[in-house]
Amino acid sequence: MRKNILLILVAVLLFSSCEDVFTPEPENFKDVDQMYSDSRYAQGFLVNAYRTIPAYYDNSDYATDDAVTNLKGNNYLLMATGSWTAANNPVNRWTDAYGAIQNINLFLQNVSKVKWAEDESAAKLFEMRMKGEAYGMRGLFLYYLLRAHGGFSADGKLMGVPILTSFLNAQSDFNLPRATFEECVQQIHRDLDSAIYYLPIEYIDITSDNDIPARLKSFVTRKEVYNRVMGQYARQLMNGQIARAFKARVSLWAASPAFQDASNTTTWKDAANYAAVVLNYIGGVSGLDPQGHTFYANTTEIDALKEGINPKEIIWRENLSTNNTAQEEANFPPSLFGKGNMNPTQNLVDAFPMANGYPITNNASAYDPKDPYSGRDPRLAKYIIYNGCKAGVSNSVINTSSVSGTDDGINIKETSTRTGYYMKKRLRMDVNINPSSKTGKTHYTPRIRYTEIFLDYAEAANEAWGPKGMGNNTFSAYDVIKAIRKRAGVGVSNGDPYLEECATNKDKMRELIRNERRLELCFESFRFWDLRRWKANLNEPALGMNFDGTNYNVFNVEDRSFEDYMYYGPIPYSEILKYSNLVQNRGWK
Repeated sequence: MRKNILLILVAVLLFSSCEDVFTPEPENFKDVDQMYSDSRYAQGFLVNAYRTIPAYYDNSDYATDDAVTNLKGNNYLLMATGSWTAANNPVNRWTDAYGAIQNINLFLQNVSKVKWAEDESAAKLFEMRMKGEAYGMRGLFLYYLLRAHGGFSADGKLMGVPILTSFLNAQSDFNLPRATFEECVQQIHRDLDSAIYYLPIEYIDITSDNDIPARLKSFVTRKEVYNRVMGQYARQLMNGQIARAFKARVSLWAASPAFQDASNTTTWKDAANYAAVVLNYIGGVSGLDPQGHTFYANTTEIDALKEGINPKEIIWRENLSTNNTAQEEANFPPSLFGKGNMNPTQNLVDAFPMANGYPITNNASAYDPKDPYSGRDPRLAKYIIYNGCKAGVSNSVINTSSVSGTDDGINIKETSTRTGYYMKKRLRMDVNINPSSKTGKTHYTPRIRYTEIFLDYAEAANEAWGPKGMGNNTFSAYDVIKAIRKRAGVGVSNGDPYLEECATNKDKMRELIRNERRLELCFESFRFWDLRRWKANLNEPALGMNFDGTNYNVFNVEDRSFEDYMYYGPIPYSEILKYSNLVQNRGWK
């Protein structure tokens, strides 16, 4: 850790004054003290942290039973097929997260000394907001560190990662031990609670001085000042609702089967209640966005976004990207001039039920293996391009058969599918990447969707109180799943008898909730982590489907090669070598 943190320290010094070290001219470098009079420079420490937030679409799906990739050298493909080590870890968060935390801690150490504005009221508000952002971001990065590196040590202790709550300088002791898992969870909650205390739930302009929150009226009396700091100009920065959502995330993670231990005090009830706080803000189940499951393709909605406004489905997102073709270039089939990188598996396709709500393995489903895509859950056609689907600006038929005679067929060329499927989710069908008539469109990438939090609540509530139990809340796991399936068009013609069957049995409801989560969040980088926190089978072979002109035939595409200890990620090998106080998770070398 010392090397990594020293790199951050060096970067900070290079960005600030290094006069004693490198003897430059004073005007060539900024001293940390200069942040006191230069608010933009001070805010840069937070900006760097925002830039380090892990990508929402990280394509870790390639290492699960949901997808493979035609990129033969991809790190997730190599991970899934036996090359995951403590020295070669595609999900390593150590360096980036601790670098961000160092920047945040340095910022927090100095935030009260910064001259944020000439107006005293505005300056006080800016200080509060910046503190809130910093605490929220520190909790966020500790969550990602815990998710990637928390686990059981060789002596059976449930461990987290080192906790840094102050800036480490060159004289600091870098040989820090890992905190316990419980200590990390509690520190995340403390930081997120601080964010909630300092920040508004959302950044919204107020229309009257009377709308200023009561706790701020002692030093802010004018709406213009409030709006300057806490209004719409700050949208897409950390806010109270985002912090609440991360409390739900970390609680669901901690309550999951992989982390059941006497030292861990987080319960399913805790996870459900934290998720309920997020959802109550939008009216509970009634707040579910009717178009939320197609957020990526709601073209009219996306094209109308401006001024940092979120669609109803979104809690937090990245900035808009206009005239963009990146996702389509990476994932369109080759006949649409794409590289076809994300290849959904037959495993995932089989997880989509019939439109009547029954799994395809159920005798009541009416599934026909000779016509496997007929009568299915409407989400299948929205999320996956299968043989005979239409796609692209010209609504072209995509033939994925190995005998199709097109480059879209299985293994025809490097950009062809390996499974008989291409990803459709995340893509806009009105993007044209034909080099002779290329046309990009506006896109955004989520950071947190409300659907995720609904599914968090459903999972935790079912475990805590059963399918129809509510605790002290006003809706149940059953209510959530019913609304999500109805939105998808599942079980709407027959009253969804399969859901009603599951509603009488906690174990069946658990399976249904996990499956709905798999479908609703597919290709959004959840499956890799969900399988681990559930301690589910990591080694399901990735399957494909080939239509030979007469019959549909399932075939094996790629075996998985994970060991049992790989439910938990490793501490980086380089850090273990350097620091005697760091202990490795069991199984990792």
